[in-house]
Amino acid sequence: MSEQREFDVIVWGATGFTGRLVAEYIFNQYGSQDIVRWAMAGRNQAKLEKVRAEVADDTVPLITADSQDEDSLVAMVKRGKVIATTVGPYGKYGSKLVAACVAHQTHYCDLAGEVLWMREMIDEHHEAAKANGTKIVHTCGFDSIPSDMGVFYMQKEAMAQTGQPAKRIKMRVRAFKGEMSGGTYASLNDTLEKAQANKKLYGVLMNPYSLNPSGMQEGSDKPDLQSVIYDKTAKSWIYPFIMAGINTKVVRRSNALAGFPYGKDFRYDEAVMSGDGVGGRLKAYGNAATLGVLMMAKPGSMLKSVVDRVLPSPGEGPDAAKREAGFYNLRFFVTLHDDSMAVGKVTGDRDPGYGSTSKMLAEAAISLAKDKTPAVAGVLTPAVAIGDPLLTRLEANAGLTFSFEKMS
Repeated sequence: MSEQREFDVIVWGATGFTGRLVAEYIFNQYGSQDIVRWAMAGRNQAKLEKVRAEVADDTVPLITADSQDEDSLVAMVKRGKVIATTVGPYGKYGSKLVAACVAHQTHYCDLAGEVLWMREMIDEHHEAAKANGTKIVHTCGFDSIPSDMGVFYMQKEAMAQTGQPAKRIKMRVRAFKGEMSGGTYASLNDTLEKAQANKKLYGVLMNPYSLNPSGMQEGSDKPDLQSVIYDKTAKSWIYPFIMAGINTKVVRRSNALAGFPYGKDFRYDEAVMSGDGVGGRLKAYGNAATLGVLMMAKPGSMLKSVVDRVLPSPGEGPDAAKREAGFYNLRFFVTLHDDSMAVGKVTGDRDPGYGSTSKMLAEAAISLAKDKTPAVAGVLTPAVAIGDPLLTRLEANAGLTFSFEKMS
């Protein structure tokens, strides 16, 4: 990025529920234009003015653009170092924005968890972005920063304490409080609709390495857990984690893009813990059944209409009290190179889908704009694109904690 840009960060989608939270966080944490030069952007000037009056002040500039109007997108991206977008589903609204960012060397970060669309963006833009120094960074929210940066941190500690990377890590969701975001549900719907319309796309969803670079899409990891089993390592019954299908692929892409610092035989998987004993087993089967209903709800079906009424729509979300009462606690069971064990933890101090996600996206964007990040470019992951500077910001500002303890 050779020329001076007017803004460090432009928050695109600031009138939506999550975009509003991102703008509110940046204003409360960094003020208006002193530490971070930033702007709020969206389609509607009147709505932008209304949201700005509620979460910031009139010193924050406003930009109008439309996700389907390439000229307006180009005009916007040329004004900022980084575009942070909350406008999803990204498969419907994100492609022209990514193309504009790559063409005009503007770094980009989003909350995408859409495997099929991300594969498209990798295929279409990775080489061009790599060549001109642009960082396109997907999955900068709950999917997949806690997983991607969690493994990044655990491997750093493994290397520091043993001199070699861990050969396997199991991430287990120990506890959380919060609801699925409307945007996440809309993105899931978009992905499933595409796969149901084109059965060949199921191969992309099922391949554990489908986000890896071409020629690196094989390994020893199996598809994500689809049943209820007892995990002796975690000493708990476990069941499928709805975010595993994106998180695990992002972690593997990080490893591949970085030249396999975790090892070419590194194994990683995710699941949710429900506890030991009969109670834990019953809870696992009950929650797995609920997840199964969600995944089987086909577009146009009566079941889908019921699920749609229960889950939030894009632009909806919990109030401040519920967001602040939320949290998550992730455990990382680490098998070291000599088969000894370590246990790591990543926690967040807000609900994962909104409160914590908005802070993570904001810090990722600011880090891309302000910090000395690794000298790599392309369609990247948070760990590869930002790495240590993001880890520092997450702990200092965004309410995340990271810990690692080698077992004796």
